[in-house]
Amino acid sequence: MRIRAAIDARNESGSDLVIIARTDSRQAVSLEEALWRSRAFGDAGADILFIDALASREEMKSFCQISPSIPKLANMLEGGGKTPILSPAELQEIGYKLVVYPLSLIGVSIRAMEDALTALKGGRIPPPGSLPTFEEIKETVGFNEYYKEEERYKITGVLPSDEEVTITPKIQEEVSQRAERVSEPVVELISPLHDGYKSNDSNDRSSDIWSRTLRLKVTGNNGVEKLDVLIPAGFLEGMSSIIPGILVHLCSFNF
Repeated sequence: MRIRAAIDARNESGSDLVIIARTDSRQAVSLEEALWRSRAFGDAGADILFIDALASREEMKSFCQISPSIPKLANMLEGGGKTPILSPAELQEIGYKLVVYPLSLIGVSIRAMEDALTALKGGRIPPPGSLPTFEEIKETVGFNEYYKEEERYKITGVLPSDEEVTITPKIQEEVSQRAERVSEPVVELISPLHDGYKSNDSNDRSSDIWSRTLRLKVTGNNGVEKLDVLIPAGFLEGMSSIIPGILVHLCSFNF
């Protein structure tokens, strides 16, 4: 079912995928079970068949005889697997079409690095003949392709890095004008909208204060009005000592 689902997904998406059907049932169950499953994978449409941990040449030959039209994959786990390690020519003679040697490259790399580190620790450096040239290293890791991409997308017409830029009066004026345009928000405290009657009585004066309303407007640095509220004058009179701080706090917002 999983193989069929993978094939359907490939066909529906139009992807260029190779579907390898693997079974580990040789060790978990038996050789017969592994062969049966591989044959079923082939009937379901798998592109390549793979049985892991086959234990002998004879088992490998039996595997290559089922579904002969479908390529077989061999896994040569160097020094740690159950399958005999054979050369590509020997595997081709048995009937395999693909082979992986998963530890060869990493193994020789580890040993070479260990040898180099031992030499460096002893005060020696690797002889030139044991190293690729600098140009070969750049080619191997892809630097030359990076350089081609850099040339493809290079930006032209910019000032050289060693050329000085003179700040002319015109440039200075433009900078100053731009700074003025991004100045702080403008805060306006407009006079009372309503003037109450005047009286010498303290209670009447208090009533007069609270009957008046001040208008607070804040305009952002882009000229757009951000705040327009009405505040009782009595509130402002009672808080006269902290009003400047409130206005500063309002100006600190990103209007």
